[in-house]
Amino acid sequence: MQLLTDKTSGCKFFFAVLILPFFLACSRYAEDELVPKYQATPYSIAVPHGFPTLLNIPEDNPMTEEGIALGRFLFYDTRLAGRAAENKYMSCSSCHIQENGFIIGMPRPYPFGLDGDSTHHAMLPLINLVWNPGTYGWNGSVRSIEGDVLAVITDPTEFNSSPGAVEEAIRNIDGYPALFEKAFGTKDVTAERIARAIAQFVRTLISADSKFDRYLRGEEQLSQSELKGFVLFTTEEGADCFHCHGGAGNPLFTTHLFYNNGKDTIFEDPADRYSITGDPTDHGAYKATTLRNIEYTAPYMHDGRFNTLDEVIDFYSHHLRWSPYINPLMHHIANGGIQLVPEEKANLKAFLLTLSDTTFINNPNFGKPEKFPDEF
Repeated sequence: MQLLTDKTSGCKFFFAVLILPFFLACSRYAEDELVPKYQATPYSIAVPHGFPTLLNIPEDNPMTEEGIALGRFLFYDTRLAGRAAENKYMSCSSCHIQENGFIIGMPRPYPFGLDGDSTHHAMLPLINLVWNPGTYGWNGSVRSIEGDVLAVITDPTEFNSSPGAVEEAIRNIDGYPALFEKAFGTKDVTAERIARAIAQFVRTLISADSKFDRYLRGEEQLSQSELKGFVLFTTEEGADCFHCHGGAGNPLFTTHLFYNNGKDTIFEDPADRYSITGDPTDHGAYKATTLRNIEYTAPYMHDGRFNTLDEVIDFYSHHLRWSPYINPLMHHIANGGIQLVPEEKANLKAFLLTLSDTTFINNPNFGKPEKFPDEF
């Protein structure tokens, strides 16, 4: 009888061991069903007509609807700098103004940070950066939009703050932790996540609906003056602009490369392209910025020396300055410039103005939100 009992007990124990994993699995499954899984909504960029299909979107920062929405709030929220206790407020939008093609514009070519120090160079517009191959800034020192945002936090000429102060400021604003959870899966507010969200928003700032875009799509015609200007733009014997700024075959209107374009003969700027590469041929070289929306992005050049398009055209026409570091693509340096006559200057300017995109500078999706997270 005892033997039978022992066998029965042993069978019960063996059966319990067998089914225990099943019950544990069911329990975990039930818990998983109760806890919502993090799943942000993927965002896909619609590549405009004629634009490159290769986009620079980091694998560790895929674009999502939630990330972009969060980034837009952060881009415009002046509490971002983390210095409200000092009654000092600043955000990306303090200097990157939509109506100016996302630069600060006239009359201040050099933006001032929270403590009154000006940036080293004039600003570059935030336009079509999703196609930038990874050389941001006038000298290409920044390799990603995320890295640029992080640099702004501590830069003495910008926020002059700290990652911790920025994190604390955003963490303590009602509504933001929930948005971080929607975008990244948890409510943790970190400087890295702030940078990723802002970068996602900036990558949506696409300009592709200028008059020239509509011309390429067969939707609108250019005037005779504009067409003549386009021919000047795209020929070496004309204005010879296309080598550095592209054309119909390069609708970005930049090569994202760096050139000494004959502005100076003495080079003392500690932040030109040479400061990054150490290549002597890069003395006085700077990014060939996009010409899209150039109507709105004055002043021009890395130091904002030209206030108008007429001044820029006149410079390239008559006032190039030779140096040992002049870029070989500056074919007209021996003549001091491209030597345009007044009618040609007017035609070239007329074409450049066809690159203005009023849809871009008025797009409500790119503008300041009507309310911030703590105002809902």
